Amino acid sequence: MTSAQYTPRLVDGLLRDLFAQLPALLVVGPRAVGKTTTARRLARTVVSLDVPAEAAAFHFDADAALAAMPEPVLLDEWQEVPELIGAVRRAVDKDSRPGRFLLTGSAHARRGTDAWSGIGRITSVRMYGLTVRETAARSDGPLFLERLAGAALGAFPIPEEAPDLVGYIKLAMRGGFPDPVLRLAGRPRQAWLESYVDELVTRDARTLGESRDPVLLRRYFETLCVNTAGVVADKTVYDAAGVNRMTAGAYERLLTDLFVFEAVPAWSSNRLSRLTQAAKRYLVDASLIASALRLDEQAVLRQGDLLGRVIDTFVASQLRPEVELSELRPRLYHLRDREGRHEIDLLAELGGGDVIAIEVKATAAPNRGDARHMAWLRERIGPRFLAGAVLHTGPRPFVLEERILALPICSIWS
Repeated sequence: MTSAQYTPRLVDGLLRDLFAQLPALLVVGPRAVGKTTTARRLARTVVSLDVPAEAAAFHFDADAALAAMPEPVLLDEWQEVPELIGAVRRAVDKDSRPGRFLLTGSAHARRGTDAWSGIGRITSVRMYGLTVRETAARSDGPLFLERLAGAALGAFPIPEEAPDLVGYIKLAMRGGFPDPVLRLAGRPRQAWLESYVDELVTRDARTLGESRDPVLLRRYFETLCVNTAGVVADKTVYDAAGVNRMTAGAYERLLTDLFVFEAVPAWSSNRLSRLTQAAKRYLVDASLIASALRLDEQAVLRQGDLLGRVIDTFVASQLRPEVELSELRPRLYHLRDREGRHEIDLLAELGGGDVIAIEVKATAAPNRGDARHMAWLRERIGPRFLAGAVLHTGPRPFVLEERILALPICSIWS
């Protein structure tokens, strides 16, 4: 992708601001989400460390190779030479001028290495796949959570063109990987995504020095796809995949290290008791679900439980990049009590402890019943509850309850 074709990313402004004052940035995220393309715009020299010929000098003497590069230097796929972190640290210790080094990686460093973490010298920035907001060229303007914090319906005008349920499923299955989103359609896009999953359970696992059975890893990955956006007992997941607890834990750590899987922690409060502590499992991109399970739109529509999970996963993928950027400093959680009487899909706890709640519903006509769990939370935590939203597949925003709005899912980017 040339600079003339560059699709502006939400993270662009953050990277520019940080690099203007910090000496080294580490941009991490799933493979093929555009980290190199984005970071390249800030670099003078680009080194592709997954190319053996370019990595050789850094294996031999990382300090000398780094010193010879015109700055700013982009070190792409740094985890291929994990000792490079130490060289960057030493260079920054000697000269802490801003804007010197960019590192990009699609995996954490190989386990078992003694690579230094870079804490205090290298600032990490998480990057995710393309959002609909980015593909629609709407990267500027206030973020969704910041608009929602005011609980004002006027912050969410009626969208000009709101997708229907099938439209949202298509957006979810298209995913956020730039190549298939921007260049491909139909069978070529499907082939690209299926190849991504194949590489994930074979080559990418080896990148981390893992010797894993690709058949079992694929089976476990497919089980996670079926259970995405759910709070499911560990035993249920590893029994369904046909692996033991220890293997399941290793697989989840591996997929987390590859940035394709996230566990959203449970929210806790001293004002509420009997809340579950189990995490909610998410694949970071809904297109991986469709590819791994070989599903099309009609297959998703026919499976009611999976339909809700795909839509929930899609919404989470649209919110994560904004969470990384918001000046409200939110952290994402979910809420569920142990009896299952109250459950909220996502909670954003802000820096001061205030809360924004989000429910995702695959319905075009939400009602007050869909807001009952958020109303329950509002009554128990009082003014800490800033706002809630029932995100739905219909075309209109409206008020459901005090400080609780019904909003089309496309309000996130419209």
